[in-house]
Amino acid sequence: MQFRHTSLAGLIEIIPPIFKDERGFFFESYQKKRFSDNGIPFDFVQDNQSFSKKGVLRGLHFQKTPFAQGKLVRVITGKALDVAVDIRVDSPTFGQYETFLLDSELNNMVYIPEGFAHGFLALEDTILQYKCTNLYNKEAEGGIIWNDPTLNIDWRISNPIVSEKDIQLPTLKAIKTM
Repeated sequence: MQFRHTSLAGLIEIIPPIFKDERGFFFESYQKKRFSDNGIPFDFVQDNQSFSKKGVLRGLHFQKTPFAQGKLVRVITGKALDVAVDIRVDSPTFGQYETFLLDSELNNMVYIPEGFAHGFLALEDTILQYKCTNLYNKEAEGGIIWNDPTLNIDWRISNPIVSEKDIQLPTLKAIKTM
């Protein structure tokens, strides 16, 4: 397994070896010791899965402390442009983000630590699955508007399908002043 540490502390892309033959393929999507040895020493307590049609943009979401969640995100079918934004106010990379092309053929995944907002765009019909380090708490929900001009994320689409709830999310600047 390859663990690629990004320029944002704690944000790690994981690329598993895939064993293919005439019957199909096999790969290890999670192994606690290997992940721990590579900077992901967390216990996962909840798994989530979503289906999104091509053009659906979800996010940018996060859970506030003390219910903050680390997430291990991967695509089961399809492709997604995955985005993680550092919202740790005391971080030297606050407001910076990384993008990942998660692809069900590559089976790559990304670990997004606590203190990051997360969102994705389904580039085709996509099933996305993620493991969480903390349980979901409705009162701790937070988010940043997907088209925040300060972040200026290139989502590769001009008119995504966005939920009413996500359209009303505040900007990063508004989050920082809370």
